[in-house]
Amino acid sequence: MFRTALRNVLAHKARLLMTVLAVMLGVAFVSGTLVFTDTLGNAFRNQSAKNYDDVAVAVTTHADQRDDETAGIDTATLDRIRAVDGVASAAGRVSGFAGVADQDGKLIGSGWSNTGANYAPASGSGKGAGDSSYDFVDGQGPTGADAIALDKATASAGKYTVGEKVRVATNGPVKEYTLAGIFTTEDGAVNAGGSLVLFDTAVAQRLYLRPGEFQDATVTAEAGASDAALLRAIEPLLPEGAAAKTGKALADDQAEQIESGLSDLSTILLAFAGIALFVGVFLIANTFTMLVAQRTRELALMRAVGASRRQVKRSVLVEAAVVGVIASVVGFLLGLGLAAGLRSAMGVFGGTIPDGPLVVSPTAVLAALGVGVVVTVLAAWLPARRAAKIPPVAAMNSVHAVATTKSLIVRNSFGAVLTLIGAAGIVGGAAAGKDGRALIAGGAFFALVGVIVLIPLLSRPVIAAVRPLLRKLFGVSGKLAAQNAVRNPRRTGATASALAIGLTLVTGISVLGVTLGQAIDKMTTDHLKADYMVSMASGGPLDESALTALEKADGVEAVSPQQSNWLRIGEQHYSASGVTPGDVEKVFALKTVSGSVSSLGEGRIAVASDTAEDHGWKTGDTVPVTFEDEKKGELTIGALYEGNEFLSPFLMPKELADAHTPRSDIREIWLTMDGGATAANERAAVDALGDNPAMSIVDKQGIRDMFGGFVNTALNIMYGLLAMALVIAVLGVVNTLAMSVFERQQEIGMLRAIGLDRRRVKRMIRLEAVVISLFGAVVGVALGTFLGWAIGRTIASSVPGYALVIPWDRIAVFLVLAGLVGVLASLWPARSAARLNMLTAIKTE
Repeated sequence: MFRTALRNVLAHKARLLMTVLAVMLGVAFVSGTLVFTDTLGNAFRNQSAKNYDDVAVAVTTHADQRDDETAGIDTATLDRIRAVDGVASAAGRVSGFAGVADQDGKLIGSGWSNTGANYAPASGSGKGAGDSSYDFVDGQGPTGADAIALDKATASAGKYTVGEKVRVATNGPVKEYTLAGIFTTEDGAVNAGGSLVLFDTAVAQRLYLRPGEFQDATVTAEAGASDAALLRAIEPLLPEGAAAKTGKALADDQAEQIESGLSDLSTILLAFAGIALFVGVFLIANTFTMLVAQRTRELALMRAVGASRRQVKRSVLVEAAVVGVIASVVGFLLGLGLAAGLRSAMGVFGGTIPDGPLVVSPTAVLAALGVGVVVTVLAAWLPARRAAKIPPVAAMNSVHAVATTKSLIVRNSFGAVLTLIGAAGIVGGAAAGKDGRALIAGGAFFALVGVIVLIPLLSRPVIAAVRPLLRKLFGVSGKLAAQNAVRNPRRTGATASALAIGLTLVTGISVLGVTLGQAIDKMTTDHLKADYMVSMASGGPLDESALTALEKADGVEAVSPQQSNWLRIGEQHYSASGVTPGDVEKVFALKTVSGSVSSLGEGRIAVASDTAEDHGWKTGDTVPVTFEDEKKGELTIGALYEGNEFLSPFLMPKELADAHTPRSDIREIWLTMDGGATAANERAAVDALGDNPAMSIVDKQGIRDMFGGFVNTALNIMYGLLAMALVIAVLGVVNTLAMSVFERQQEIGMLRAIGLDRRRVKRMIRLEAVVISLFGAVVGVALGTFLGWAIGRTIASSVPGYALVIPWDRIAVFLVLAGLVGVLASLWPARSAARLNMLTAIKTE
């Protein structure tokens, strides 16, 4: 029986090709994901270990320039650490944001990963041994107030050479420095696509902390000294709040964080690989079902000469296993190429992976082979079971086994129950709001399985509804296509199911994404009057000097910061926005419920109406508060306003906020300009800020794109990841049609003999493919829209202005693409059908 199974695989190579391709693509997705994440993890772990190669002990503090109470590591403490027996050297570290402008004044790198740090030579004098964290390829480390060093990638991007002037922005005004050296580094920020600027230690301390203090320190050991012993000796010397670990412990911690981050990425990618394989199951099951049907007499003859049911079943499963092994091996090799391609693609998008080999773990190999073989064998199990039930008497006729009425009733009843359970779960989850997501997930699973089970039943009335149109438009070809599509409902259903699954996910994601995008866009439109928003590219706070400069800029009609503060009322903390009285209502669309926002100019506060309602406050009430500096006071409510997503629930005059805050935390500055958003007004704002590359000036459309951009990005990523499942679904249509043509050779020969020419034969096959594809697409679109609505209800309460939007334009595109898929999938089968020799075909059994 094993030899028979192998001969059958070789005899049906062409018919099994699409199955091999489906499994191969799914396995490639799985193995590529595992190899890619293993490679990333290994590269970053090695980089982390290399960063701490020479570090015996690392000391960290929470010292911050904005917090005078938390102590850093002062020079005296660093000297005491250097004096510990076994310490070879100790270097203090201080860092923060630093943005480098290119020759055109644009920021190099992504803002959040643009870093500035101090150059810390081992001697501590700046003139002795170099800083072991950096290898200079040109020039030397910076010394003095006007010198810097740049990482090689940033210097290359800005086309800078040693000795040139470089404009660098920190959290204050932009300043020019002389480039003293260019270095290479394994710093994670640089590898993430950012930049690294090294300053003289005294300069970095002044910029990022306080003179004479460091945020962190790294200690190297003399030969033979124990890291653990040094740690025990150093810990008593540290200020309160500081922590120390060995370099190995820190490297292990970073490796664990890397593993955790990559685990999430791997899970997401494997989930989409699972979807692709799930879609492939329908193709595999359909292929083996059709092969079994076409070999009814052969299998019955085997039964007649003594083969048992178990042997027949085993022979079909062995065929599936052979196909699975071949597809898995090829898919694994393709996965290696996919992993290498993903690694290279990261460089295109600005990310850099540390050098290292492609990591192929035994887990990746076994998972790829195991998944491919198991999925193929499981998908072939039902066809194998049907093959085992073929009676020996079937060898005496050519009638294929057909489903009994009883089996169809059982199937449809089972599908109806599952669909009802799923629909009830989805509706119940939608009604439960944000607590109903798990219920929707369970309901979606049951509904999807139920609809897949019911698809053969659904195919008859749906296709019957379009049959008159096909007959009217395409004549006999259209009539035959519609009849062929419902001749074997199970086959049509299995083929359409693959497309339905893919389009269910694509449509659900589209409905949710477009609805969220519209809500975010409406939020921007309804809540803003400002022409521009100014913020730091790093996401950090703006310097007070930026607000002062913009207040004096030409063409500015109104300017208000959104200064982040907090108030404590009772035991609860609330965020508060420090704003400019008189201007805040000109940059934000504040809808007043009672009182007047102009009362901010009298030292009063404005409160969001929902917050006031929670506390039972009204205009004129006095609220006892505790400010950030722990001073207590009473504030009078001058206005209640409808919540604005760009502001905190409490608005207070900036002067009042400044009086209780050591340093202002200005996250954005909003501008309304005379004449609106024009090139001249934008230029005036840029000039007022000193052409600072680290400051982002965005107009209203840019703000809308900024807040809605992540939705479009997420949608595009989802579409890309689901593309594999849709490709497999297309292969399913091709396979079904190709095998159907083979199965219907005699029938096609008869049609040709009675006058159906080649052109109309091709049209018949094409229309059959389009009907099946559109049927699956309609089912998927309907179910996906239903799921998108339900999931949307769970987030509606947290998204202001949420209202369901059905993206009819995208749905129309999906349906058109489904029809195009049918046309493309039918090209080869239609050509094969048209080229059949009618006499040979008529004689075919």
